[in-house]
Amino acid sequence: MSLDDTTLTELLEIAGRYPQARSALLPMLHLVQSVEGYVTAEGIETCADILGLSQADVSGVSTFYTMYKRRPMGEHHVGVCTNTLCAVMGGDEIFERLEGHLDVGNDETTEDGKVTLEHIECNAACDFAPVVMVNWEFFDNQTPETAMQLVDALRSGETVRATRGATITSWRQAERVLAGFEDGLVDEGPAAAGPSLVGLDIARENAWQAPAMSGTAGGASQADAPAAATTKAPTESPEAAAEESDTSRAESETTAAESPADTRGGGAGPRAANGRGGGSENG
Repeated sequence: MSLDDTTLTELLEIAGRYPQARSALLPMLHLVQSVEGYVTAEGIETCADILGLSQADVSGVSTFYTMYKRRPMGEHHVGVCTNTLCAVMGGDEIFERLEGHLDVGNDETTEDGKVTLEHIECNAACDFAPVVMVNWEFFDNQTPETAMQLVDALRSGETVRATRGATITSWRQAERVLAGFEDGLVDEGPAAAGPSLVGLDIARENAWQAPAMSGTAGGASQADAPAAATTKAPTESPEAAAEESDTSRAESETTAAESPADTRGGGAGPRAANGRGGGSENG
């Protein structure tokens, strides 16, 4: 699929949002994925041309972040968290069961093109472990059985609603939202619930309040502070500050060089002998 005029206009719009154009690269790549289903060679070339970057720069970014895909994705992206807490709470078993149920491996797509399965790192939802995400929407407290029901519903085209989020659309539509184009679903579902709010509920039940900040009712006022604390220190010129910093660093380096301690962190191994610490053999 070739990028059409509408997409090119939107890419230029994204680039115009930022004081430094290269800052637009991440949302631009999401837009490319929303149109082409992954980051294509044409998408890389187009982003590079618009932002005045090399294609190598753009390709480096698209291969560094795992949210950018270099081969076609399914209609839905199903990510199973297999990081430590989710894993021990059942995430590993969920992933294994889904692999067998869908007959795919990690980062592979079902034959009908409906689901791409991936094991992913922490989703910052540990209080709802184990967590599965569909197009980056949360499905909390999953089991192998509920996860299989979820992917079956996605494949059959049923309406699926996230535990704490919007009605599921598609991976491409989610990518468009990540590019900065709203889909009108932002207010669907609670963003926080259950375990995330337990601490707040306990505080309310016990009428606990955070300590007042200095200078506010119930706290120490500025007038109570020692006079020395409110005395403004003399302003130091940037040149003097830089010279003092250089002198301090030089003294620290001299002390380290004269010390018998191993300050390079490489121990007594062969890398310590050549002064490279834990680095590679080739520097």
